[in-house]
Amino acid sequence: MLVTGKEILDHAHKNGYAVGAFNFVNMEMLQAILSAAEEEKAPVFVQTSEGALSYAGVGMLSAMVHQLASEVSVPVALHLDHGGSFETAVKCIRNGWSSVMIDGSHHPLEGNIEVSRRVVDVAHASGVSVEAELGRLGGIEDNICVDEKDAMYTNPAEAKQFVTESGVDYLAIAIGTAHGKYKGVPKLDFDRLSTIKQDLNMPLVLHGASGVDEESIKKAVSLGINKINIDTELRCAYTDRLRAYLAEDTEVYDLRKYIGPSREDVKAKVIEKIRLFGSNGKA
Repeated sequence: MLVTGKEILDHAHKNGYAVGAFNFVNMEMLQAILSAAEEEKAPVFVQTSEGALSYAGVGMLSAMVHQLASEVSVPVALHLDHGGSFETAVKCIRNGWSSVMIDGSHHPLEGNIEVSRRVVDVAHASGVSVEAELGRLGGIEDNICVDEKDAMYTNPAEAKQFVTESGVDYLAIAIGTAHGKYKGVPKLDFDRLSTIKQDLNMPLVLHGASGVDEESIKKAVSLGINKINIDTELRCAYTDRLRAYLAEDTEVYDLRKYIGPSREDVKAKVIEKIRLFGSNGKA
């Protein structure tokens, strides 16, 4: 069933666990995510990047999620990940998204507050939840590219001002993760996370979690992370199985035979993350 992101994350915030937010670009990935969530009785976010919007189309993505979400019993939020403009956020709001992220992190603080506030005004009037980001993550993922020298950690004092003046429902913070595949071992700033959580007392979001070790994830959740974004690991699970199947059977041409196993590997990865985040059984 489709619900708002706030409904899901307020419960996670109050009960001390994190919800998986999984990106998808096609039907099979979406089926894998929702099948895993239903099996684990876990609330879930299904996310679309701007690249996914361009690839599959707003109407197609919306229709798929609304249909498949109606077939499961767990709470599902359809979320815009890294919306780069007010216009993109509004387009998704008008087409059935129940949660949107406006990413104004490339603006100075006041500019980020301004664009986030504009999206909040429209979204809340439509019963849609809003995520924003303060601080910037390095790395590359989809249409997001931030050089390491431009990556900035979230300032706790600015976070307080940002949330108060923008009115967002949950905040993505930069504490040492990065988008895409890691070149080294990420080291998370847990003290910064703890301070921000205590100051804001609201759901917090961790981006760039693909590849972060399990102990760091568990600690981040224990300190107040309530939504964790996973994209790269799902892409790798899908693609690795696809490559292996086609290498073994060079004559196959029935798409269902090699896409089906990829879907199953994505599902297995989603189940693994749901259990790690502690959202299993929380629906």
